[in-house]
Amino acid sequence: MVCANIIYLNKRSVAMLKKDLIIRNPLRLLGESTGQMLTEGWFGAVLARAGVGKTSFLVQLALDSLLGGKNVLHISLGQAVKKVCLWYEEVFRNISREYQLENNNELWEEILPHRFIMTFNAERFKVPRLEERLADLTEQGIFFPQVVLIDGLLFDDATRDVLSELKLVARDHHFPVWFAVKTHGDDEIEPDGIPLSVAHTSDLFDIMIQLTSRGKGVHVELLKGKKGRMDTHLILDPATFLIKQS
Repeated sequence: MVCANIIYLNKRSVAMLKKDLIIRNPLRLLGESTGQMLTEGWFGAVLARAGVGKTSFLVQLALDSLLGGKNVLHISLGQAVKKVCLWYEEVFRNISREYQLENNNELWEEILPHRFIMTFNAERFKVPRLEERLADLTEQGIFFPQVVLIDGLLFDDATRDVLSELKLVARDHHFPVWFAVKTHGDDEIEPDGIPLSVAHTSDLFDIMIQLTSRGKGVHVELLKGKKGRMDTHLILDPATFLIKQS
């Protein structure tokens, strides 16, 4: 009986820790919670130049969904599974230090089964192939994604067709999709603030967030979507790339 009580208390402690992290997440300033920012079939984009923090931001979105009990499918185009795992471990370690987490090992072990990493060659990525692999996961009862992240999709003249196909897949499978989108320093900027290189696909996105390196930090700007409570500016800490209030 004593052992059973200890297990129960540990589980309750981890549950409380998850709830606390969700409440304290600065991303809530973009909406009621990151899990509610995108609904089924919606697209969100994180725009930034190379090395500014797109992947770290994407991983923090994923971790927030994992803490909320959702299954997250992370699709990496061009990076190996091991590299993606290292991103998650580093970001989670930084969050643990930032908030001085107790029971962080137990928390990590609890959320890990809700994450699945899938990789493709960026230049050979095809939506029908993704559908085949999704079917393998769901039909065999291996994994049922509730949130999908795609990192490394090339944005060129053919991207609109790819996104249109992905939109149908997202609607059929009832999940939202977050994309990390690489922009360029010489991009022209449209009147609505969206870089020209992605403007031809902007109507397919419900939320667009831009990361801009400026001064001592990386500033987070909501280009498209509900403004939420953005009275306080968000930045990425240059040392940890964690999202913080400025």
